[in-house]
Amino acid sequence: MKEKKKLPLLLACLPILVVIVMGLMSVVKWKAGMHTPLIGSIIVAALVGKYIGISWDEMEKGLVEGVSRALPALFIMLIVGTIIGSWIAGGIIPTLIYYGLKLISPNVLVPAAALVTAIVSLSTGTSFTSLATVGLALMATGVSMGFPAPLVAGAVISGAYFGDKLSPLSDTTNLAPAMVGCTLFEHVGHMLWDTIPAFLISLIMYYFIGLKYATSSMVQPEQIQAIFTGLENSFTISPLLLLIPIITIILAIKKVPAIPALVCVSFLGVLCAMFFQGVSFGGILNAVTSGYKSNTEIAMVDSLLSRGGIVSMGGTIILLTFATALGGILEKIGSLEVILNSIMKRVKSNGQLMLATLFSGLAIAFATGAQLLAVIVPARMFVPAFKERNLHPKNLSRAAEAAGTVGINLVPWSVPAIFAHNILGVEPIQFIPYIFFAYLVIIINAIYGYTGFSIAKISEDGVGSADLNIKA
Repeated sequence: MKEKKKLPLLLACLPILVVIVMGLMSVVKWKAGMHTPLIGSIIVAALVGKYIGISWDEMEKGLVEGVSRALPALFIMLIVGTIIGSWIAGGIIPTLIYYGLKLISPNVLVPAAALVTAIVSLSTGTSFTSLATVGLALMATGVSMGFPAPLVAGAVISGAYFGDKLSPLSDTTNLAPAMVGCTLFEHVGHMLWDTIPAFLISLIMYYFIGLKYATSSMVQPEQIQAIFTGLENSFTISPLLLLIPIITIILAIKKVPAIPALVCVSFLGVLCAMFFQGVSFGGILNAVTSGYKSNTEIAMVDSLLSRGGIVSMGGTIILLTFATALGGILEKIGSLEVILNSIMKRVKSNGQLMLATLFSGLAIAFATGAQLLAVIVPARMFVPAFKERNLHPKNLSRAAEAAGTVGINLVPWSVPAIFAHNILGVEPIQFIPYIFFAYLVIIINAIYGYTGFSIAKISEDGVGSADLNIKA
């Protein structure tokens, strides 16, 4: 067998530099998306692997292992596509928009968009479903009231990932503690220290920014009335349709497995389309396959309601496949391990360790765009360093979620950002400045690392105890 060479740091960084540089140029300048940059990075990683003596069979195994991690998420995305189509065709999302316009005051629309989406996401444990259902409805409501689309999108995304980060039903919330060796409820309880303050500050910021638009650029009452008329002419609006989102939350609370629950939710949308809206079976099939085509004659509403379907998830699924494949081959050639080991040589304090963990999660996010990898890699790699410093692993799981689950939304080519773009119709570059929750969670964790506030240590008997006076 060919002897493997030691991987130099420069070569370890090369595939990541390629995807970041190509990604920035492709997304910002050429508007060509992230598929080609990810393929380019995979090719560079394969060349690096070949150079250090790793066989193609081994690297191919890494690609397959990487993609296999994403299979549950791929199935969920396909089902979410059917939910969007069936919920619009069934009048559920139009009903949410209708009552949202009637009941939510413009003065609190933006923070309300974050709060309502957060409640649904916390209950269901999935940011994707909450974005695609109530998130889309609140987006349409906000835009209809005259608020800037990027601002509303940022608020909705902040709410969605508040729930995704904190919900015991979320895959990443279960994954992070499993990777570091603490319990789920230790992890969730410890995340309250960063998640609650970050979200409360975000709501305050959304309120004051939204207030400016509520008083200066609000649409006229006749325009709102035109939207009501368009919705009423195209859909049967009924309070009974609001039961479907409630049933969705109940299924989550009852801990029904994600895929069966989502299939059930999609089927309920199909039944609403048949019995409330009178849509033909062929029309329903088209809605869940290719998406719903809205015809309210209100251009703003039609642009937001003409979406959904299995086909609409294709681009995001391809992106997730490439991203996780890249992560798999980077792990196989040892690139990520070399980079993180290099970082650890420079870590001299608890504060630097926390910052290194956050930075590593963001680096993986920028390199691959894959949420699961951005959580898994730092969580696995930094366990010995946290134990060596007598720091409880729940500190590590909290930081891994801050960067991997939430911070990844700040990467324009990441899977979560592209998914939000496809659902909400706003370019990632436009809404990223308004995802206040993502910035604040990262900043708060960095501050905690240097001040020692809320940092827990491992007591002598092995049981974690809070120590608010650990020196950075």
